[in-house]
Amino acid sequence: RDFNERCAQCSEVNWGLTDGGRFYCRSCHNVTERTREVVNTDFVSNARIQTISKGLRKQEKTDGGCEWYVCEGFQLVLKKQAEALEALGVCPQMKDEILCNFWRRYLQKTKQAYCNRPAGETVRAFSVCDSSTDVDSELERPSLLRLLSLSESEGDLQTDCSFASSISKISESTSVYSGSVDGSLYLMKNRKEKLRMTMPMTLSFCYMALLWLREPMTLSDLLRFVVEGHIPYLNVFQHFPEKMKLYGVDLKIFCVESWPVYEEVYNKMLELAAFLELPRFPDITDSCFLHPDMLCMKYLMEVNLPDELHNWTCRVVKKTCIGEADFLTLVPGNKSTRNVKYDVLAAAVIVVVLKLLFLLDDHYEWLLSDFAEERNKNNKEGAPYFEFKKWYKVIKCSLDSKQKKLDEERAKYLWRCEKPLFYSDKKKSKVLKRRQMVVNLQNQFGKLSGSVQPAEKPNPSSFQFTWSEENTDGSCFYGHSLKGILQEKCGLLTTMNPHYWLCTVKLCNERMCGHLAHYREADFPQSYHFVLRLFSFLLRIQPSYIHDEVCVIEHKLFHKKLRKKPKCNAGLRK
Repeated sequence: RDFNERCAQCSEVNWGLTDGGRFYCRSCHNVTERTREVVNTDFVSNARIQTISKGLRKQEKTDGGCEWYVCEGFQLVLKKQAEALEALGVCPQMKDEILCNFWRRYLQKTKQAYCNRPAGETVRAFSVCDSSTDVDSELERPSLLRLLSLSESEGDLQTDCSFASSISKISESTSVYSGSVDGSLYLMKNRKEKLRMTMPMTLSFCYMALLWLREPMTLSDLLRFVVEGHIPYLNVFQHFPEKMKLYGVDLKIFCVESWPVYEEVYNKMLELAAFLELPRFPDITDSCFLHPDMLCMKYLMEVNLPDELHNWTCRVVKKTCIGEADFLTLVPGNKSTRNVKYDVLAAAVIVVVLKLLFLLDDHYEWLLSDFAEERNKNNKEGAPYFEFKKWYKVIKCSLDSKQKKLDEERAKYLWRCEKPLFYSDKKKSKVLKRRQMVVNLQNQFGKLSGSVQPAEKPNPSSFQFTWSEENTDGSCFYGHSLKGILQEKCGLLTTMNPHYWLCTVKLCNERMCGHLAHYREADFPQSYHFVLRLFSFLLRIQPSYIHDEVCVIEHKLFHKKLRKKPKCNAGLRK
């Protein structure tokens, strides 16, 4: 009553007290740094208690921890991931302007914050509390105070004490043991909800923010940085403050024992964007990194293909109209347009171009390669002609080596957290001592057995393969010429090969079977499968998803001929 200053955000004078003794605005939920200290309470002996200075949200409990909520844990995860992305070169405004706003909107839409008291479980929860202990229990919940700025310190997370009291009593009545206040309730209440916050969804939030800013990082890059350890995801709870104890059902929520899956993260991002009712994302124009022309240039360098192929990828993009802003830009909730996976689309364009030039039928590409080899013997000046056979051998050797290394690293990965988890200050010294003994024994046995020490985490890079034109062994094909397989017609270079085989004549219903076309390795040429396998490794996805996109581009490219010959077989050459 004696605090009459106007709120800095809404200019209202309608203050309440948090459980920590700070003033918050009941109109807009803004929290000030101003606190209230009660010096003498004798004069209010007959008055009704309105707030509790140090209420149920104890900073120090018997086990040395504090009460915390599941959404607070996810916010810390998002904060760590955003900071890691910023360290990788992402725009600094991503964390506090884009990702923070998405997170606030999610909390509001799920009625966890920035809203009136939710109906259902939470309302019944409040009936457990004694209404005479807190007048504020009849007002709006103060939106998880000081939680919603991703720049806030980790150890100062405040929550409405009336909400805390209700959840605490419900959690205590359940048989499930957890370190968080609402861990057991979170699992029971949200078991059937599609957009329940999970660890993979944290990556969906990050990718959604990256896409909004049109950052030069694809989803496959994001997931690869996660696997390489540059972005916190696996065992990320080891970065939690010590006061946030994690055990019981909390481990089911925050402990991850599987690698993130491209399709799962992407589909959840689309659901989130629609659920949050976001507007049309910023346009993907030809100057953006996510445009097919730009990504094709990157992937051509990645897979060591000639520079001249970029002219052909640009022609395919223009012919099929997949470079238009309306096609590439995400419009949440619009079911009439097909959502674009930018990295998969660019890889599929390159595959189609390779089929146009080399056919990839396990026969024609080898004939062209022999022809180019003979011409290179007599070619003393100018750029050498591109030999598909030589390129195949170089790439296959590097690909097999990289794939073997990746498989070994995944097989040896220790899912157990390096930082030991202890649930009480009394057991902290004992747990740390036991952990140190295990580490010492592992090091001693490692020296005796002569095992190689694990390599340091590699520096983050946009490229997984490195090729240099300075190599004298001829393993770099950037400057090689395609003139040996092209001919000029009407002032334009066209392929010597007039044939083309379609992967499929008719596309399936993606909603029914999950794919637009069926893919089995035995049904297609080995050269085609090798190219799919190459891009599958680069993007860390199944070859079938690249095959789907190849089929879509082919149908856009040859739609006129397909209308003329609707009954032709898939194996016929066009």
